[in-house]
This record gives sequence, C-alpha cells and structure tokens, in this order.
Amino acid sequence: MDLVTALARARRPEQPGPDTPAGRAVRTWPGPPGRLPEPGPGELDLNLLLRLSLAASDAAGRLRPAPSAGALHPVDARLAVGTDCPLPPGRYGYDPLAHRVHRLGPGPDEASPGATVELSVTPRRTTSHYGHRAWPLILLDTGHAAAALLLAGRALGLAEPVLRLDGLTEDPLATVHFGPPEGAHRLRPDGPTPDQLLARRSAPPPLRGTPPHDALSALLATAVDASGGELSWCVAVDEPQPHLAELAPDGTLRRLAAGEARPTLAAWAAGQAWIAEAGAVLLGYGCPTDARAPLIRRAHLRAGLAVHLAHVAAVRQGLAARPVGSWQQADLGAALGAAPGRDWVVHGLALGATHPEERTP
Repeated sequence: MDLVTALARARRPEQPGPDTPAGRAVRTWPGPPGRLPEPGPGELDLNLLLRLSLAASDAAGRLRPAPSAGALHPVDARLAVGTDCPLPPGRYGYDPLAHRVHRLGPGPDEASPGATVELSVTPRRTTSHYGHRAWPLILLDTGHAAAALLLAGRALGLAEPVLRLDGLTEDPLATVHFGPPEGAHRLRPDGPTPDQLLARRSAPPPLRGTPPHDALSALLATAVDASGGELSWCVAVDEPQPHLAELAPDGTLRRLAAGEARPTLAAWAAGQAWIAEAGAVLLGYGCPTDARAPLIRRAHLRAGLAVHLAHVAAVRQGLAARPVGSWQQADLGAALGAAPGRDWVVHGLALGATHPEERTP
C-alpha cells in the first residue's frame, strides 16, 4: 500500500464509492479463547487494563471506549506478555468483543516485565464505508487506541507506559508497554477514573456554546504536549469575535487569524454542516504534501493520541466533544496566506459548552 498516494487522494474532494462488506469485527485468532485471570500481588492487571481501553461493551462492538470513524474499529491488538502478569509469558491475540485472549506462541527470550500491547489494523473494516478516504482515519483510530490504553493505565495508577508511535513500521503501527505495578493501585488526581473512561462517548451534534477560554487553553496545551512536536494546534472560536487562536508561551490564547473559520471547516470536514455552529473547533495541522510514509504515520498517530486525550479532558470539564477525522482540501496554511501544501488539517475536535444537567458523567 502506497501511503503517500493514499493520503493525497484522501485529501481530494472525490466522493467514496458505495459501501462494501466490512467483514468480521475482530481478527480471527487461532486456537481456543482463554479468559484474562485476575492479577496476583505485584502483577499487571491486564483484565481491567483492556476492559477500560479496548473491550466492547455490547455484542456488536459499537461501544468500545476508543472512538472510531463510523464505529468500524479497524484496530487489532496483540499482547507480548512477560513476567509479573497473570498470563503465562508469551504472545496472545486479543478479542475485544468476547474480552478473551488466544495464545499465539512463546514470547521473546528476554521479554521485559509487564506486557506490550501491539496495535495493528484490518483496513477492510474502514475502507468498506470510507473507501479511498480510509487510511488517514485508520491511522487516527490507532492513535486513539493508544491513548485509550494510556488513560486506562493512569486510571489504574500505573507508571506512564512506553509509547512507540514513531511511524517506522506498518505492523504493528504502534506499541504501548506497561511495566508491573509499583505498589498498590492509586488513582492519579490529574487523570480520569475507570467509570469516566467507560462512560466516554462522542457527543452527538449540535455542539453549541463557546467553552471558556481557560478551558480551551488547557485543551490546546494537552494536544500540543501529546503530539510531540509533530503538529501545530489552534482553535476556531466565535467570541468575542470569530477568529483562530493558538497557545501563547504564557499558556493563554493569542490570536492567530481574524475571521469566521467554522463554515470553511464544515466544508472541509466532508461537508458536515453542523461544524459551522460548533462552539469551538480544535485543529491539529501539519503533515506536508511531500511527507513520506513514516512522517504520515507518525503525524496521524500523534494526532489521534492528542485528540483523544483532549476529548477526555474536555468531558471532565463538563464540555461536549466530538472528534472530526475526515478532511478534504483542508490546506489551513494556504488559507492563512502561507505557502500551500505545508499545513494540512490532520485531525479536529469539535467542542460545545453544555448546561450542568447535560454534562456527561
């Protein structure tokens, strides 16, 4: 698969063709399924880690905690299990619908303590609906899955995992390694609770009402930090006047450009008209036209990670939020008067202020 060509075509206004069969919702792993045992003292709780990040909460799999374009969930997970885990060391395939594992074989001779979740994809699930627009969405979904794992670890009080989102390999596209717990599980005061992770959902449109500017500053800071320098970030707002804002060095918002951007963003985002009335739209942009495959993978993986973390942070602040992943002709740099082909919109998060009684738990 030529990712450079695929991305260039996905950015064009060409419409996808008719839907095709999506195939199975999970990969067919060999061997019998096995349950995830409860952890013993000092062991990594793989059962709860996967339950909070990748497991489906209904039989159809549409309610997995990680968002996915069209609820098609192309991301598959393999586990490389070392010592200090309730499963015997080895490699396993994970079934998120049944919440079961299939042993695939032995692991490496010198496996690190804990477990590594390897994220790969089955493209057919997403191409069945999005056609030639699928590959950017597949990469974003993988970044969202990595973020879901990271947040699950935080909710369980684990040390920060080791993320590999360098874009250098096609399979796996990303890995997330968790070491064994260091003492008893303790919730982090800056992280979501398990109940909040299980309750997260993308808010349905419309998303109206401009969020407070201090909340937008915090969300921009979250996205900037998570993207590891691969993307620039700004937010489209309409108060006090419509403009684009970016994060200033002192952590406040500063104006990037004047004018109303949301109708243009709605047209760029596959014609989703409701975006024109969203309270705010967070945008990650970069990934130039001449980017090669590793940079394309890296930018989209980091964008998915960043938007997922910002999404959960927004919900914890009582805001409504919905990721926006499909963008065509979205050359933001050119629209702002810079050289064309350098700063394309890669991912977005539509935001709205909500009344207290409407807030997501």
